[in-house]
Amino acid sequence: MPRIDFYIIEDQDKSARLRLACRLIEKAYKNRHRIYVHTDSQAEAHYLDELLWTYRDESFLPHNLYGDGPDPAPPIQIGFDITPENHRDILINLSKNIPEFYTKFTRVLELASNESEQQSAAREHYRQYRAQGLDINTHKLQTVE
Repeated sequence: MPRIDFYIIEDQDKSARLRLACRLIEKAYKNRHRIYVHTDSQAEAHYLDELLWTYRDESFLPHNLYGDGPDPAPPIQIGFDITPENHRDILINLSKNIPEFYTKFTRVLELASNESEQQSAAREHYRQYRAQGLDINTHKLQTVE
């Protein structure tokens, strides 16, 4: 079963959550992890795809939308309506729901800001993970650079 990490940002700006996702993706990539980011929609997946290209001038994060791009696929994949077949390392869940395939990953990262909708979803996810007896860690952050 995966280890679950909740990252809570004390910021109500909706973009803060995606900036945090970029920061965590970069850190995981530098540590040679394979990352799958699960979003709610094609629009959100495309937005994150673009954000990763412009996130920081000095960083390069090889990524693409799941199923697009070169073969072999880069270590960072973004999807929204698909079960990833080849990623089993880190799942970053940006969806309002917990994807059914989350148990196939070693770690699951859940991200929430102080925005009320995100807080509600994070609380529900926490309850669901806890009910399954999973190892849960919470990280509270002030701001995201």
